[in-house]
Amino acid sequence: MVAVVTTDRKCHKESLELAAEMAKRLGLQQVPRQKESVAELMERYQADAVLVALQKELRLHTEAGELFFHPNMSQLRLKNLRLGEKDHMTEAMGLQEGMSVLDCTLGFGADAIVASFGVGESGSVTGLEVSPLIAAVTGYGLQHFLPGNYPLYAAMRRINVVNEDYLDYLRQQPDNSVDVVYFDPMFRKPLTASSSISPLRGVADHRPLSEEAVAEACRVARLRVVMKEASGSGEFARLGFQRLVGGKYSKVHYGVIELTQKS
Repeated sequence: MVAVVTTDRKCHKESLELAAEMAKRLGLQQVPRQKESVAELMERYQADAVLVALQKELRLHTEAGELFFHPNMSQLRLKNLRLGEKDHMTEAMGLQEGMSVLDCTLGFGADAIVASFGVGESGSVTGLEVSPLIAAVTGYGLQHFLPGNYPLYAAMRRINVVNEDYLDYLRQQPDNSVDVVYFDPMFRKPLTASSSISPLRGVADHRPLSEEAVAEACRVARLRVVMKEASGSGEFARLGFQRLVGGKYSKVHYGVIELTQKS
């Protein structure tokens, strides 16, 4: 994929500095905006994606649409958890204060934020993202987006973002080194109603989760390996996730592999 970095139309000092930082970090060409539209820049530089540096924000433009960081549904999920309501993902993970979670498919971080809230200040969440462009947008957003409440702010800031392929990363980790390993791969059969993630599909990792990756996750995790997939998906059986968590009418379920026998 060919990508370039540019600034907002007004070329603010902050956006120029951020664009230069991202271009250096990602090894991309920084191009002048010159009041051109993103579409014009894509045509001029034959680029598949344009990373636009704004004032304290990064936005990624592709032919499929615009991608930017926002807590989205994690805000509502945290509110519900604070009110004592259940969250199927945290239930599947069995989250408690002080636990460690490895999110192998970070994306825009909504699940990682909820997990970070669940494990609290004494816990830890590491989010892996194989796409350097998505990792840049999400990593910057998690550290600079200003939500309206402190619990969400704190949960976002505690997440450690790593731009790496999850199988490569898992192979390097010691046995029993985190409590929970989590996967949310692109669904084999996309939910057509999820139009909000449609722009993500052009830059996301579409590889199906492999049996090797699950085996490595089972080696690395102390307690559980969890996978999110569409309800009724054959991926759960194929990969050995025998226990499912989710509502009767939910469009997604969470497969769980219990590893308590290792402790």
